[in-house]
Formats: sequence, structure tokens, C-alpha cells
Amino acid sequence: MKITMLGTGTSCGVPFIGCHCPVCLSEDPKDKRCRSSILIEKGNTKVVIDTGYEFRLQCLRSGVERLDGVLYTHAHPDHLFGLDDLRAFYREEKSVDIWGSKGTIDRIKTLYPYVFKPFSNDGLPHLSPHIAYQGVPFLVGEIEFIPFFMTHGPVESTGYRFGNCAYVTDVSDIREEENLKYLENLDVLIIDALMEKKHPSHLSFIEACEIGKKCGAKRVYFTHISHTMKHVDIERKYNGIAKPSYDTMTVEVDDE
Repeated sequence: MKITMLGTGTSCGVPFIGCHCPVCLSEDPKDKRCRSSILIEKGNTKVVIDTGYEFRLQCLRSGVERLDGVLYTHAHPDHLFGLDDLRAFYREEKSVDIWGSKGTIDRIKTLYPYVFKPFSNDGLPHLSPHIAYQGVPFLVGEIEFIPFFMTHGPVESTGYRFGNCAYVTDVSDIREEENLKYLENLDVLIIDALMEKKHPSHLSFIEACEIGKKCGAKRVYFTHISHTMKHVDIERKYNGIAKPSYDTMTVEVDDE
């Protein structure tokens, strides 16, 4: 299985408009962070989690030309508002399958009512919605996903386990009693880590590391990273504990 980090940045992206901090002015390409999203590939199956503002550019950059499905963590704009570009991915009169919590799917239906019309060759995206339920596995092609619901400030977000990997972004409380079981025996944990300081809607670097330690993940990668710290400095400070991910980075994982 291969995971490609399509984007690893926070909601404002990095660099942030009008900001002249050392991170935003950095010439290191690893400090250029689009909104968070990943591509998962196993065999012939290709699945994306979240379609943020730069989704079209991320697909072009990483050579994504077809998809078997799209999963959503929640309906905040930086994870959703590239949805219209899914028009490129329906083939042979088949709608694109999407999954998310009931709240997320309901929100998508409100914001994008035109994408759920009966299929026609009208140039619009056509999506088939599916509800993800806590702890209930579902298959997309060759990949099984287990969704679980977490706290993201005042709202809820969905984490996904697939094989021995998990994607846990936009979270302030993983609800350990309910969800730690979904994070056991992980080879790879990709987890929200906004900055060093505590934040009401996101995990800090330290909090993300603590979760990685509790679940015993072999490899921990930060994502949804802000412009408060350079990639090289995060890498140096948390060496041996976790690594900062960066846009276009790939992670290979042995299949079960």
C-alpha cells in the first residue's frame, strides 16, 4: 500500500497570505503546505481522503487520473471546497462514490445539491453518497476502512483506519475510551499536529506524539501543520518520536 501526502497544511495554507514570518518566506519546498489531503493506493484501488481548495492542483502534481472513491473527514471548507473538481473522475457513466458521517454528507448535500442529480453527460460532477458509521467497516475496491468519530473543537470529525494505517486529522480530542482500539498495532499513524502551542480545535505536536506513543504506532507523521515552525526544525526537535510530513511525500506500507 502506498500513501501520498497531497497536502499537509492548515486551513490558511503555507505560506499564509501577507505573512512574512521565516516559515512563509522559507525557500525549502517542504515548507510549502497545501491544505491537508491524502491519496491511498492498493493494487488497482485509488482513494482520496478530503478535497480541499487545491485539490485540482494536487491531483495534477501527483498524477492522480482516476479514483475509486473519496472519503471525507468533515465539511470544513479547507477539506471540502475542491469537491467540484471531482467532475474529472466519473467514467463510463458511473458516479463517484463518496463517504462521510451523516452530518458531513448532509452538509455536502446542502452546499452542492447539483452533484446528486441523476447521472448525465452535462459536465457536472455526479456523486453517490454513502454514510460512514462509527466502527462499521466498509470496502472501497481492495481497501477496507473503519471510520470513527472524534472531537474537533465545537464540531465532529471522522478518522479512518485502513489496514495497519490510520488518518486522524482535525482533532482536539480523539475520545480515547471509544477510539484507541482503532489505533492499536499501527505501522503508520498520520495525525493532526498544528503547532507547539495548545489549540482549542487541533492537537499540538506534543499531544500528537502522546497519542502515537499510547497506541504504539511504529511510525508517526504530523499533518495539518501551521506556519509557526519550519519543517527542518520540527524534524530535528521530534527526531525519533515523529516526523513532519510534507506535500508529495510518499509512505510505503506492507499489506496485511
